[in-house]
Amino acid sequence: MSDFETVIGLEVHAQLKTMTKLFSTSNNEFGDNPNSNVSIVDLGLPGVLPVLNMEAVRLAIIAGLSTDCKINKKSTFARKHYFYPDLPKGYQISQYDEPIASSGILNIKSGSSNKKIRINRIHMEEDAGKLIHDLSDDLSLVDLNRAGVPLIEIVTEPDLSNPEEAVSYLKRLRKILLFAGVSDCDMEKGNFRCDANISLRKKGDDELGVKTEIKNVNSFRFVQKALEYEIIRQKKILEKGDEVLQETRLFNSSTNKTYSMRSKEDAHDYRYFPDPDLQPLILDEKFIEDIKTNLGTSYDKKYLSMINMGLKDDDVDILMSDLKLLEYFEKTILCINEPKMVCNWIISELIKYLDNLKLQPEIFAELMKLIKDGSINNNSAKSILEKISLSNQNPIEVVELMNLKQESSEDSLNEIILKTIDDFPEEYKRIMDGELKLLSFFMGQAMKLSKGKGNPKIINKLLKEKFKIN
Repeated sequence: MSDFETVIGLEVHAQLKTMTKLFSTSNNEFGDNPNSNVSIVDLGLPGVLPVLNMEAVRLAIIAGLSTDCKINKKSTFARKHYFYPDLPKGYQISQYDEPIASSGILNIKSGSSNKKIRINRIHMEEDAGKLIHDLSDDLSLVDLNRAGVPLIEIVTEPDLSNPEEAVSYLKRLRKILLFAGVSDCDMEKGNFRCDANISLRKKGDDELGVKTEIKNVNSFRFVQKALEYEIIRQKKILEKGDEVLQETRLFNSSTNKTYSMRSKEDAHDYRYFPDPDLQPLILDEKFIEDIKTNLGTSYDKKYLSMINMGLKDDDVDILMSDLKLLEYFEKTILCINEPKMVCNWIISELIKYLDNLKLQPEIFAELMKLIKDGSINNNSAKSILEKISLSNQNPIEVVELMNLKQESSEDSLNEIILKTIDDFPEEYKRIMDGELKLLSFFMGQAMKLSKGKGNPKIINKLLKEKFKIN
């Protein structure tokens, strides 16, 4: 049994979902041509002045309220100095000693119980640009589209005890920010990134050990792998009686190992001082209360209400990770109170057409009604959905035009079944002799003979009666 315990704190950078950057009017858009979303403010040219984006402020407040933080009526911006080619000004504008939000709580699952993770602070800052190393063997290139993009940094207390808890926290935080509309939280695009601080100490000690920081890990699996490796690495050092170095490390996903990047800086290394071009941000109580009022249902309450509708956990996660999808679901079930059915169709079929979807929820609900009352079967419904997703055409009209009305008459379907038996006498003899797996064969042949319009439930029932299957 190990004599050491693990202490982990996380710093999450989430890109705010704004149209423009934090201090300029440049577009905040991922994937545009390199250096196309750059202004003189982003470049830090002499004489230019930053102007704070109040939409970014609003989203930062929502993030704070969604994690039970105290919203500070006064916060300030500071200059964090360091030299790097993707930082044109030579400093980053960030919040230092007076953040916009502090003292929050986020509950996570830890084993079979719940655990409260304290959030020390949420502060706003601008992102740096991006260095590109893989387009040339001789040069590193700079793309400044990301320079000045608005971020919030969410910093926990060192309350996490193992890599599994760290991943649990990150997943839950991401769900909350997505639901609140604060950030897209797309880890592949780098707008939800994690720095993990980890140290080991002897069990029973109150003092924290020397920590290392693992920078910019961009997947939950990599966070877990990086922390697991770092625990083993630090434990070996301490067991030999050596000291862990305070440093920043990077994670190599090919080897599942961390490696040293630089010795860890302290705050004084960055020469923080208040930004002389930005006045303190003073928030009016009414401004905060209006945001709180318009926030609506919390993530947890919404999640529970959807589970109480009979939806599965995984399905709720999908719906709540996309506000447009969630809104579509909620508008549809106002027209037809069949949440499980609607959810299944949205997740399995409608989601295919989302990019160019013209279909209104009210019309989608009409399609669901046709399925529910047996007017059409699932195969026909899929064909209709493909057609109306771009036209918003009433599905009842399409059923008539495409002659897709489901056949539910037992007399008509019995004729189809008798014809199927006549066509496959050998298979009929085998199933009557007890080879019951041939039921699905006859089911498929009967559906084929009905040109896909037979009611599968009734066909299945009639076949079982014919073959004397209980």
